[in-house]
Amino acid sequence: MFPTLFYKLKSAGVPVSLREYLSVLEGLSQDICGRDTEQFYYFARAALVKDERYLDRFDRVFSEVFQGVLSEGGPEAMALPTEWLMKLAEKHLTDEEKAMVEALGGFDNLMETLKQRLKEQKKRHQGGSKWIGTVGTSPFGAYGYNPEGVRIGQEESRHRRAVKVWDKREFRNLDTNEPLSNRNMKVALRRLRRFARTGSGMELDMDGTIRRTADNGGYVDIQWQREKRNAVKIIALYDVGGSMDDHILDSKKLFDAMGSEFKHLISLYFHNYTYEYLFSDMRNRHRSRISTWEFLRTYPKDYKVVFVGDATMSPYEIVYPGGSVEHWNEEAGQVWMQRILEHFDRSVWINPQPQARWGYHQSIKLVQQQMDGRMFPMTVQGLDDAMRALV
Repeated sequence: MFPTLFYKLKSAGVPVSLREYLSVLEGLSQDICGRDTEQFYYFARAALVKDERYLDRFDRVFSEVFQGVLSEGGPEAMALPTEWLMKLAEKHLTDEEKAMVEALGGFDNLMETLKQRLKEQKKRHQGGSKWIGTVGTSPFGAYGYNPEGVRIGQEESRHRRAVKVWDKREFRNLDTNEPLSNRNMKVALRRLRRFARTGSGMELDMDGTIRRTADNGGYVDIQWQREKRNAVKIIALYDVGGSMDDHILDSKKLFDAMGSEFKHLISLYFHNYTYEYLFSDMRNRHRSRISTWEFLRTYPKDYKVVFVGDATMSPYEIVYPGGSVEHWNEEAGQVWMQRILEHFDRSVWINPQPQARWGYHQSIKLVQQQMDGRMFPMTVQGLDDAMRALV
């Protein structure tokens, strides 16, 4: 049963290690959670999941392994300890319901009957009072009613009468496979945040104080350290207008997420590709333009640069002088881009265009080439990979 949980977590993409699995077994040997499934759930989650992005996957796998949902392994894969189910029954059933279970032969008889039905039943069944199925009054199945039932495969409780329930999922929006949201964008961006002891103020060094106090035989020796401050400095350059209008919602989500995650953040704008000017306000671009040379002189090389754009344009806008659709540029866009890339140590390009379409646009291939492959899709996993590339 427990090896099944471990292997299914690995198959689901949860980076669980053998050491963590052994920690779970050690905890069970010490009877940390007794026979309480709820306590075991929290214990196993704390031991096996080290990144909040995988909490939802853990919930799905835990539900499959311990809930009794029929899976590829068949009935034999559902070796759930009867003692655990009895604990759940004691917790959730009223005295009257417990009496009804005993009248039918007791909880052990209920579980034995379930095992027998699993062996005998060969197809889906709906209605009735015997087979595992839906709608009916059988003790086993979903969307029906039975005061001492075992719910199988139902998404949520209806009558609040099932003996065994494990369908709760609170972390769906943290999964990297889920649609983009401000919440999971922040989770991905958080990888880049690094803190350095650069503050002028002082704060209590708790770990150092405990260590020095222990070394002094219990005599308190208070230690101080500089304040912890976010030292990451980001310049976000957003492509605005034209084909980017199709991606304005996702771009706004990213803009909001970056604003909340990074203290030192500079946001500027361009259209299609970088030229001799950048803009601080695209609605009034002629008054808000900033010389790219001035931009390079203003911000030191330790800033990390994040370009956000679909890179969908005419190739002429990248490789030829005069290729811009808005003005006559004396030098090609790729010349200005190269100056930016050479000035800053780290840079990436976030592309909201679905990655499957990248190969159909020559301009995207040109940008990928100039970025030395550091172009990433605007997905949670893409943002995570981009943050890794900036570290």
